[in-house]
Amino acid sequence: MRGRVLVVDDDRAIREVVRLNLEAQGFEVIAAEDVASAMRAFDSCPCVLAILDVILPDGDGFELAQYLRARSDLPIIMLSARDSDIDKAVGLGLGADDYVTKPFSPVELIARVKAHLRRYEATGSGSMAPAAIEAGPVHIDPARHAVRVRGTDVELTGKEFDILRLLAEHPGRVYTKAQIYEQVWGEEAFGDLSTVQVHVRRLRTKIEEHPDEPVLVTTVWGIGYRFEEGA
Repeated sequence: MRGRVLVVDDDRAIREVVRLNLEAQGFEVIAAEDVASAMRAFDSCPCVLAILDVILPDGDGFELAQYLRARSDLPIIMLSARDSDIDKAVGLGLGADDYVTKPFSPVELIARVKAHLRRYEATGSGSMAPAAIEAGPVHIDPARHAVRVRGTDVELTGKEFDILRLLAEHPGRVYTKAQIYEQVWGEEAFGDLSTVQVHVRRLRTKIEEHPDEPVLVTTVWGIGYRFEEGA
């Protein structure tokens, strides 16, 4: 058994498709159709990952993501028929790690589940504490998963931290969105790289003095992003 996954969606057909595909890969699935039952299931049966629909009968997946994130650092994948940057930003800002738009490919979803679990397990299994990173005004402590910018502590989500760490470890180097996705999410890019853009936008609101005019994580138009150490 590869672990227990919480699947929350009010559409029974979607729950069944996700359940069957996860079980085929050796996962145990706890399914729920609303926020209340999902909270009860999570509190009684610890999970290694959660897949949450955004729109639920008694609330929404954003509320549920907050509830789970306050109690665990497990990976959270949001599902939604809405494909707006605002919805993605809200979900990712509340602690979700990924955002998948319906209709989705079960193969793609399972690939993302495996990638998130690989990174989650690797992050918690290192026996030697990685060295701190000093890049301009940014201090990154990978062992404590802590970031300080211009002497002020900054709270980042898991993916925001991973993106900043990747860029700050190689200041001046340009990373394409696809490269960032492959490095941070641990899988090949599937074409829709807007999730990288949303994460970078959220990251900038937390580390830049003027997010609309970034000087730390800058855009190289038509290519990607880079970290400016001298900012």
